[in-house]
Amino acid sequence: MTPAHQGGVERAAGPLFVGVGARRGAGVEEVVSLIARTLAEAGRGTGDVVALATADVKADEAGLVAAAGRLGVPLLAYGAGELAAVPVPRPSAAVLAAVGTPGVAEAAALLAAGPGGVLVVGKRKSARVTCAIAGPRPLSSPSPLPGPG
Repeated sequence: MTPAHQGGVERAAGPLFVGVGARRGAGVEEVVSLIARTLAEAGRGTGDVVALATADVKADEAGLVAAAGRLGVPLLAYGAGELAAVPVPRPSAAVLAAVGTPGVAEAAALLAAGPGGVLVVGKRKSARVTCAIAGPRPLSSPSPLPGPG
């Protein structure tokens, strides 16, 4: 099943990977709230999330660690070089200066989704947190069987 594009949000079935970025000291409630709102945009829930992903320099942030625990999923961490190698639709000069990559949330979500991963919902922001949602590459529709004759 391939996703259908509706209002800037990709509708896709399957597991979801949430990339998150946060300023130092961002709380678990803000992280989980933004994730839930962003999932709702895609018509999905927290039960569809299989991992959170972030920059390795953010992997010890208490709010991110607690959010992964609350959701019952691992928190994956990627180095700045890995994240910077992923083209993102909304790069940030501020994030580049702070973390060494032009994007954390979108790039981390795409890396976690694996080769060919697609953004389901692009970067969303709250006061201290960003998140984006990616899914694995959609399966292409099967080719029609040849007809008789």
